[in-house]
Amino acid sequence: MMPLALLGLTAQLVQALPLAPPAPAVPVPAARSPIDWQALPPLPYRRTPRPTAQMTAFVLSELRRTGCPRPVPVAGRAQLQVDVAVLIGEDHVVRATIPRAIDCPTVEQYAAGLVVSYARGNLAPRFVNAGNWYRAVLLFDWAE
Repeated sequence: MMPLALLGLTAQLVQALPLAPPAPAVPVPAARSPIDWQALPPLPYRRTPRPTAQMTAFVLSELRRTGCPRPVPVAGRAQLQVDVAVLIGEDHVVRATIPRAIDCPTVEQYAAGLVVSYARGNLAPRFVNAGNWYRAVLLFDWAE
């Protein structure tokens, strides 16, 4: 009997409460990255890696599949640059990656993963300082 009484009381309270008008929509300010991308030194690779045709094909398929913004082609070619901030640990191993937002999360995360793979065993130790952040740049290029 008690649960039914509580239900009835709850229903009466809900009906008695006046409905407030919806709050006006407040535009959310565009998020600015706290990373100064231009100030980051380049990630010192021994051998500068380049995305393969298969990697570029995957990026292009993700742009199409997800409806992410596509770069404007110039002279029949399109290029998509993805910057990735990279934290190097004391053992000269990548400890963290932060992709720069390009409005396509799957491609951003894919690029961050590629940088980890590219850096494995491919960093020039004399140019890497443990605990420092660096910038890796990936350029995906294809014919339109």
